[in-house]
Amino acid sequence: MLALQSITEEIAEFKRARRAVILEHHYQEPEIQELADAVGDSLELARKAQEFSGDVIAFCGVWFMAETAKVLNPERVVVVPDRHAGCSLVDACPVDQLKAWKAKNPGYTVVSYINTSVEVKAESDILCTSRNAVKIVNSIPAGQPVLFLPDINLGNYVREQTGRENMKIWQGACIVHATFAARKLSTARAEHPSALVAAHPECPKDVLAMADFIGSTSAIVDWCATQDAAEFIVMTESGVRYSLERSAPEKKFHFIPNEQCNCSECPYMKRNTLEKLRDALRDLNPRVELAPEIMERARRPIERMLAVK
Repeated sequence: MLALQSITEEIAEFKRARRAVILEHHYQEPEIQELADAVGDSLELARKAQEFSGDVIAFCGVWFMAETAKVLNPERVVVVPDRHAGCSLVDACPVDQLKAWKAKNPGYTVVSYINTSVEVKAESDILCTSRNAVKIVNSIPAGQPVLFLPDINLGNYVREQTGRENMKIWQGACIVHATFAARKLSTARAEHPSALVAAHPECPKDVLAMADFIGSTSAIVDWCATQDAAEFIVMTESGVRYSLERSAPEKKFHFIPNEQCNCSECPYMKRNTLEKLRDALRDLNPRVELAPEIMERARRPIERMLAVK
């Protein structure tokens, strides 16, 4: 306990000295979330970063989220506790492959999920999040062909919700959500018959078909808090339990293992630790450094997304 107190005290001191804000994704460990100035999904946190008056953003999430924060806050220093906190969706869509696809398929509107690198964002026409992906695609004229990337499950969900037949979908997937199995969800429902099911749209189609609610991480937290049910089976990364229990402490939340392990944790998100956060604030490293031209090009599709009401 003394060691933990010492680290948190050091973090608080470096935070004051650096005039920093600590932003945390829902999937971070509880002891890290306890120190956050804001907890949310990647776009919510990027917006929060624009609201404070300090100099440094410590982004406890994965690298692409910190890149987005840097694009929207180019004058601020943005650090991440672990440089290797990546994302399988980012890895699934290298920018050179996207450029090659666009060269062979001119005329498509490229809709990129926010879970992409800054270079891919710069090659996109408009961005989306899991919360607004359906609305973004619906904002594009019906006759306009669309490339949706990189998540195949979210893309299939959006195509089903929008009825877009002229929509190509990239073949990427989240290593956590894509491996949730419907058979394990069926078992969980049998064990908890009164529980409602909330699922992230990155889950496979057969899992989504069993859900009472489908939405982004923050939307799941909001929905569970407002329902009358006492129990929920939550089909997303289990780090969100902290936010769920804080929003609805009287309710029970069940998480089921995926097909890769006996957990539902993102190994990238869990790379961040209190020690690494302390060091990042002390050393201002690992730091997100982006070329001005890339930031300008990536900002445009973000602003187009924000303009969709």
